[in-house]
Amino acid sequence: MSGGGGDPARQERLRALNLELVFRRLLAASDPVSRTELAAATGLTRPTITRIVEELIAGRLVTETGTTPAGRAGRPRMGLRLSRSGPAGLGLDIRTDGLAACVVDLTGTVRHLAFAPLDDPEAPAVLDRLGRMAVEAVEAATAEGLTVVTATLAVPGPTDGGIVRTAPALGWRSVDAGALLRERIGGLGLVCAVDNEANLAARGERHAAASGAPDDFVYVSGGLDIGAGIVLGGRPMRGSHGWGGELGHVTVDPDGKPCRCGARGCLQTYASLAAILGGEGVEAGTTPDAAVLAWADEGRPQTLAALDTAAHALGVALANVLNLFDIDTVLLGGSFAVLSSWLLAGVETELRQRVLSAAWAPIAVHPATLGPDAAAIGAAATVVDHIAADPAAWLAAQR
Repeated sequence: MSGGGGDPARQERLRALNLELVFRRLLAASDPVSRTELAAATGLTRPTITRIVEELIAGRLVTETGTTPAGRAGRPRMGLRLSRSGPAGLGLDIRTDGLAACVVDLTGTVRHLAFAPLDDPEAPAVLDRLGRMAVEAVEAATAEGLTVVTATLAVPGPTDGGIVRTAPALGWRSVDAGALLRERIGGLGLVCAVDNEANLAARGERHAAASGAPDDFVYVSGGLDIGAGIVLGGRPMRGSHGWGGELGHVTVDPDGKPCRCGARGCLQTYASLAAILGGEGVEAGTTPDAAVLAWADEGRPQTLAALDTAAHALGVALANVLNLFDIDTVLLGGSFAVLSSWLLAGVETELRQRVLSAAWAPIAVHPATLGPDAAAIGAAATVVDHIAADPAAWLAAQR
C-alpha cells in the first residue's frame, strides 16, 4: 500500500489506509513491536513505516518503550506500544448494585472506576446521576493526562441506536437514553453511544484476554436482567436489529411463572438475582449478590434451593444456545461470576445432558475474568474501536 499516483485525494486515502493497517497491527500485538517488524508484517516500506510511526507518536496513539523483548534474532530494537497518555474511553453502567463509571486507556488499563447507588430507577434520575459521574470521571482522567473521547452507556435490555426498547428490570420502555445522556454530558464533547450490557461485557472480556481470548464463546450476564453476549469468530453476534442475546427471556417452562416482559416461564423468573433473593431484603451496605453468597455459605436451605433452581434453569437455556451455534466456552459474568461456585455444578450437569456435542467435545464453563465490572470496562474500551476505525481522523483532530 506504500505506492501511489499524483492524485491528492488518492494519496490521502492511501495514507489513511496505511495508518489504519499499522495501528491495528500494534493493537493486536501483545509485546512492543519494532519498526522493522512492522515493515515486515505489513509489507510497507521502511520510510513509510517511519512516517506513520512519527504521526502516531505525535498524535499520542503510540509511544516508544525501551527495546523489543529479548530472544529475537539480531540486535535489540526500540519497541513501540499503545500510549497510556492519549485517548481514553468512558463506560457508564447500570448494574444490580448501583451505577458505575469507568475510564479505560488504549492499552485496556482501567484508570478510573467509581460507583453510586441506584436510588431511583426512573430514566431521568438514572441519567442525572450518571451525568455527574461522567463529569467527575473525565476530570479525573484529564488530571492523568488522558483525553476522553467516547462515552458508552451499558443498559440491561435491547437497544436501537440510543433508544432502549425495553428494560423490564428498570421499568423502561422506548426510552431515548442516548438523547438523555447527550443532554447531560454534551458539554464534554464526547461521542455518545448506548448498547446492551451483555454485549459490552463480552467485548470487555475479549479485550481483557487479548490474544488469549477464544474466538467463540457465550458470555452470560446475571444481574438486573439476564443477557448473553455471543461471540463467533471473534465478532459479536448481534442479530438483524442488534437485539440478539436476550437469554433471560428464553422460555425454560412454557407453563411457568409470569415474567415482567409479559410472557411466562422465562429464564429470568428462575435465575435472575431477584428470583434467587425471592423477595428477601438485603441489609444496607450489602450488595444483593454478596448477601446471597453469604447466605449460601451459611447453608440457608431456601437460598441453596434457589441457587440450585437457577443453575439448572440456566443450564437448560444455555444448552439451546450451544446446540444452535456449536460453541464450547461459557463465561459466567455479573452476579453469576460472584455466585459461580454455587452455580457451576448445576449448569455443567445440564450441559452434559443436553448439548449433543458434549460427549466428544467437552464444554468449558468459567467465571468471567472481569466479574461485575465487565460491562463498564467493555463500554469504555469501545474507544479502541472508535480510534481504530479511522486513526487518520483522530490525528487530524489533534492538529
